[in-house]
Amino acid sequence: MRRVLVLRPEPGASATAQRAREHGLDALAVPLFEVGPVAWSAPDAAGFHGLLLTSAHAVRHGGEQLGRLRGLSVYAVGEATADAARAAGFGIAAVGDAGVERLLASIAPDLKLLHLCGADRHEPRQATQEITPVTVYQSTPIEAPDLSTASGSIALIHSPRAGRRFAELVRDKGSIAVVAISDTAADAAGSGWQSTHVADEPSDEALLALAARLCNNPDPK
Repeated sequence: MRRVLVLRPEPGASATAQRAREHGLDALAVPLFEVGPVAWSAPDAAGFHGLLLTSAHAVRHGGEQLGRLRGLSVYAVGEATADAARAAGFGIAAVGDAGVERLLASIAPDLKLLHLCGADRHEPRQATQEITPVTVYQSTPIEAPDLSTASGSIALIHSPRAGRRFAELVRDKGSIAVVAISDTAADAAGSGWQSTHVADEPSDEALLALAARLCNNPDPK
């Protein structure tokens, strides 16, 4: 069976690798980045209708400033992000399971949302809401991740940044199958891979299901 490399930062890398093993896959977590907090100051919550959270990292690394915003309801991308927000004492207004654009298209168009995000963030392309981004965390490249087992593997690409970094680090691209969470992530990984595949929806489960099909069928439909 081909090895599946999970390249996202911790703690997500270990969680995805464990879920992959539950799918019967031979998975190894090899994070390409580590995530940490940045200094920030919460704006006046009265100026917003809610919080937009696109990653659980915003809650994990938001620190004590989050306490000034707990009166705002959260619009979260993904159940993991929503769970982290609930554990931090926030109420949940809506949870999207197919990316930030789909979430924003499903909620009121005139909301003023405070987006707690990373330094390398994805800007929603067609948002009608007024969104104010505030950086609360950043991801830093790990200098020398152990990619000695990358040859012949299936690489899970959770973000465009991971796709670009992985392409920079590996040499034997022609033996590696890329499984990306989105078209944008796949495009960032570039060409030259044995094959490139995109999950049916931008979720961890869809990514793992595609990797499992690829392990059993070199050309999954």
